[in-house]
Amino acid sequence: MIKPIAKIGLRKNARSGLHKNERRIPKGVIHVQASFNNTIVTVTDVRGRVVSWASAGTSGFRGTRKGTPYAAQATALNAIRTVVDQGMQRAEVMIKGPGLGRDAALRAIRRSGMLLSFVRDVTPMPHNGCRPPKKRRV
Repeated sequence: MIKPIAKIGLRKNARSGLHKNERRIPKGVIHVQASFNNTIVTVTDVRGRVVSWASAGTSGFRGTRKGTPYAAQATALNAIRTVVDQGMQRAEVMIKGPGLGRDAALRAIRRSGMLLSFVRDVTPMPHNGCRPPKKRRV
């Protein structure tokens, strides 16, 4: 007995495009990691699932220009642009690292029109952490 061939054009048999932007996220967390060489901006929902991210490299900057404040500003705008389309209005900001892009990324986030509930610095600080290497003998 021959099995009938399923028609691919039918809606129930085939997925008609991904519905990635259909999620509505009213509130999220924006993580900014600013090192001396790069700036990474990650947008998550309140449970910590990544919704959008961007780095200075993905924003089109190469080499030493990735660590500049302008690259951080462009990176923050790229990361936020997609979540604004998904309906995010309020956010918390967590900033980590010593880089030049800290203030520029925060300024870009404030200018995007999103309401910020708080801005927190979560840079890890050692409480007299690791033992230093032994002294050099010459």
